[in-house]
Amino acid sequence: MKIHFISIGGAVMHNMALALHNKGYMITGSDDEIYEPAKSRLDKYGLLPTKMGWDTNNIHEGLDAIILGMHARIDNPELVKAKELGLKIYSFPEYMYEQTKEKLRIIVGGSHGKTTTTAMILHVLQKCNVEFDYLVGSKLDGFETMVGLSNSSKIAVFEGDEYLTSAIDLRPKFHVYKGDIGIITGIAWDHINVFPTFENYIEQFKIFVEALPENGSIIYSNNDPEVEKLIGAANIKAKKIPYVTPSFEVKGGVVYIKPNQNEVALKFFGTHNLQNMMAAKHACNAAGVGEEQFYQAIQSFKGTAKRLETIFENNNSLIIRDFAHAPSKLKATVNAVCELNPERKLIAVYELHTFSSLNKDFLPQYHNSMQAADVKAVLFSKHALEMKKMPMLNEAEVAAGFGNDVKVFTDKNELSKFIKSHYTQNENLLLMSSGTFDGMDLNFNQ
Repeated sequence: MKIHFISIGGAVMHNMALALHNKGYMITGSDDEIYEPAKSRLDKYGLLPTKMGWDTNNIHEGLDAIILGMHARIDNPELVKAKELGLKIYSFPEYMYEQTKEKLRIIVGGSHGKTTTTAMILHVLQKCNVEFDYLVGSKLDGFETMVGLSNSSKIAVFEGDEYLTSAIDLRPKFHVYKGDIGIITGIAWDHINVFPTFENYIEQFKIFVEALPENGSIIYSNNDPEVEKLIGAANIKAKKIPYVTPSFEVKGGVVYIKPNQNEVALKFFGTHNLQNMMAAKHACNAAGVGEEQFYQAIQSFKGTAKRLETIFENNNSLIIRDFAHAPSKLKATVNAVCELNPERKLIAVYELHTFSSLNKDFLPQYHNSMQAADVKAVLFSKHALEMKKMPMLNEAEVAAGFGNDVKVFTDKNELSKFIKSHYTQNENLLLMSSGTFDGMDLNFNQ
């Protein structure tokens, strides 16, 4: 098979290119910009374009398919030529389905917890020697790529993002995967630039659950009122499998659970992650993994990069980095760190980075989302607003959205000074962003 990727440098796109290359396909690709780590990883396998930019000579009748990345615009010259030649054009979700349509597909959906839940499932299946295809939104220990495809596996596990598929396909990605087993970890309004109302956002999950087959299952959080409401109102053919937070105890900064009366120590923490674990358990059961096998395997799961990731630890302090950006994610993450060490002061810092978070009308959704922290700070970049061509915010608007006890910054250096004035390595410091804090140095332990 000869496949050409338009916009090969994307996080998932380059991982799919590597996965298909490893499967023996002939891969070419193009992009107008490619950053690390995609650049080095593509170069390692001889897949890095020799020059940046679009070239219609890349598109010819010898190609079996085109895979179109979300970064590519509808007027992309390579895409235009591919249409003119009548070539098969797939978005990456469409091609993931094409590769796995004969397999049992487990699709992990939800406004938060998708990556961690997917990672838990993959970790357990790998520990239990169950072969699988996969798609996950973060680099995981023990996995070379974020996408894995094979000829022999019978199961596929995908993180099911609700964001749009491509420039020419405005369906949410998790609709395209056509799952047999669906998971919904929770629902809280997100992607306001695509789903301008909460009702419109909820509708995407309704379509997802109603499309599950009669011989399939929907695994869902019974701790989330919006999910409960959705499941109760939707016309669902699949078997319903609810889950709740298991009983747990925190001793010495370690979380313990007692499945079947046997105490199990975990290497991760947070009520929301215990809920994610229960979703993963039901999914693994459906893949043929027994209860005892599951709990044995999950004990070695340490989490994923930038999801409650400990980047510094001593006897009196943790510095934790997290990808949280939506209001529900902030609240769950702050509460999780508080649960872990309730006796310690918590400094929580958040960067407004996404289109939704930088939208003035969306800011009230963040009200009290960081309430459990002792010291609270928010950073936003005026340059980021200019680059995204969004209306300018001011500090007072952001403070009003979060609550008046939140200190707001527009300068990373001033934020850094603020953190250093409060952090003495006797507190927990939580840094939350889907970005880089505008390039701020995060080594506050030095």
